[in-house]
Amino acid sequence: MQKLAADHGLDVRLFHQAFISFRKYVLEMTTLPADLHIILSDICCGAGHIDDIYPYFIHHAKQIFPMLDCMDDLRKISDLRVPANWYPEARAIQRKVIFHAGPTNSGKTYHAIQCYLAAKSGVYCGPLKLLAHEIFEKSNNAGVPCDLVTGEERTFVDLNGRASGHVACTIEMCSVSTSYEVAVIDEIQMIRDPSRGWAWTRALLGLCAEEIHVCGEPAAIDFVRELLYTTGEEVEVHTYQRLTPFSVLDNAVESLDNLRPGDCIVCFSKNDIYSISRNIEARGLQCAVIYGSLPPGTKLSQAKKFNDPDDPCKILVATDAIGMGLNLNIKRIIFNSLVKPNVNEKGEKQMETISTSQALQIAGRAGRFSSKFKEGEVTTMHQDDLPVLKEILSQSVDPIEMAGLHPTAEQIEMFAYHLPDATLSNLVDIFVSLSQVDGLYFVCNIDDFKFLADMIQHIPLNLRSRYVFCTAPINKKQPFVCTSFLKFARQFSRDEPLIFAWVCRHISWPLAPPKNIKDLVHLEAVHDVLDLYLWLSYRFMDMFPDTALVREIQQELDNIIQQGVRNITRLIRATDTAITDALQPQSSRQGQTGGSRRTASNAYLTSSRNQREQGGTGELMDSSLTSRLVRDGLLTPDLLRQLQREWSKDQKQEFTNQSTHDREHHNNPNKGKRRKKKK
Repeated sequence: MQKLAADHGLDVRLFHQAFISFRKYVLEMTTLPADLHIILSDICCGAGHIDDIYPYFIHHAKQIFPMLDCMDDLRKISDLRVPANWYPEARAIQRKVIFHAGPTNSGKTYHAIQCYLAAKSGVYCGPLKLLAHEIFEKSNNAGVPCDLVTGEERTFVDLNGRASGHVACTIEMCSVSTSYEVAVIDEIQMIRDPSRGWAWTRALLGLCAEEIHVCGEPAAIDFVRELLYTTGEEVEVHTYQRLTPFSVLDNAVESLDNLRPGDCIVCFSKNDIYSISRNIEARGLQCAVIYGSLPPGTKLSQAKKFNDPDDPCKILVATDAIGMGLNLNIKRIIFNSLVKPNVNEKGEKQMETISTSQALQIAGRAGRFSSKFKEGEVTTMHQDDLPVLKEILSQSVDPIEMAGLHPTAEQIEMFAYHLPDATLSNLVDIFVSLSQVDGLYFVCNIDDFKFLADMIQHIPLNLRSRYVFCTAPINKKQPFVCTSFLKFARQFSRDEPLIFAWVCRHISWPLAPPKNIKDLVHLEAVHDVLDLYLWLSYRFMDMFPDTALVREIQQELDNIIQQGVRNITRLIRATDTAITDALQPQSSRQGQTGGSRRTASNAYLTSSRNQREQGGTGELMDSSLTSRLVRDGLLTPDLLRQLQREWSKDQKQEFTNQSTHDREHHNNPNKGKRRKKKK
């Protein structure tokens, strides 16, 4: 039966599901079709063959899996084996491909950009808005008119809005239909990124440029050669060495007392950033703070503060967001930890030791050629991490072996034509399960896409609009951002334009400066919501008409966030004070109760290993579980006070029970002994 079903497109997984469903149908139906009943009886009596059931089984399978009726068409649509053929304009010209290979701070991108500036027309494709902004400014400052295109922004230098010959863009936004003399693809090693790799594949195979300048790690050279062999294009390789050396020190920092000007402590969580920055400033030092969810303007402001020789701020605390897009005067990189959360190819979050590629990218920020430090140093905060870091940095970077692909809107629309009743999430699932890729490619993770598709499934939208909404780059960990996304989609479905006044009501504009970390996190979420509005405004201009006004308040919000980050230590103190105030009455009452309650409280307020060690002189940091929950916005002071009242009630009950027990024991001291004798 399974072999017969395979000819109709039922793989092992689908066959198993269809088999279970068919068996349930046969056994639980009160009445069966007469012909099926007769066939089953014949088989039971030995007068029939099991194959006789097959027509009924496959009919049932097609009812629960409608795509079986059009499997051949669906397989053709989801055939991803020759993506080079998706770009006929690029295949119509003979492109010259030059690979600029080298480590961080080797000048590889600089040489590619010189060719870009010298050309009559060009496109720069980078992984970050900050990098696109940098090339946009550098190009215009050099007298080469250049436009800026990111998901949320379009800036034309021509006052009449005519496109310039040069454009700097984030890689997802590059045009594969416009002809250029020179194209630059930065950070090509990201072609293997589980979520965004498809954008580098599309740019490499699809850009219509006479010269393609590819910049990245040497580990990608062989793969790019192999990929472009399928297009008949040869790759010319230019290799570069690091312009300034960096060395791994033999000793860890171990204490924040040992920090010195030009130090950058790299953390992989915001909680560590909050904790460390507070303890640095407690020592009378100023520090700048940079992490991924900060707006670009705030990151640049903090970078400027750190780089300014006249500013007393000489220490930087940052996440690996500094690995790309910011020019920083760093003398010494200090890894606070070597473990970071990662999302694997299945979309599962897990804690992993950083890779050699990641470690080199971050370590390479020390002693950059353009900074005042001509030699960089790298070490760790904790001594036991240092040999691990040395081992990671001594290894060669894993070669790139695969490039990402992603289903296009056109492919999903063709699927929907054959499966009109399927949801967008199911369409994408079926597409991925049926897709065929050769050994050079993989289908990128689509969990975020499906998350958004499921969120707005109940909202009536046409398929193309639904697809566009689901490709929006939003942070699904932020509840306010997700709620806003849902409201945007609902308003859009009613054909009601999202005007400026509506947006202001939704975000409660104007917003006050943050008083604590929870406020700061919310302001960052509001900034993301405004980014989402701007992103959608360039795809549905009529429905999101007030781009200029929204951009104005976003700039104001960026300034408010900058003000908050400049005072981040005060915000952390305010957060901790709110917690302490809420816990203080509770703490005084705990002294009146039994030891078990104190033990539980002590365990509840115990700090983590890293937080203990970072004090340097052995002091405990004020970073209890309660503090972390409040900082992350998972617990508010109001909720804390409510918990406090409940704990107080429990403690009073426990105290009453204990007092009753003590009185009984005092009045009848031999009661326990008699019970023991009975045993």
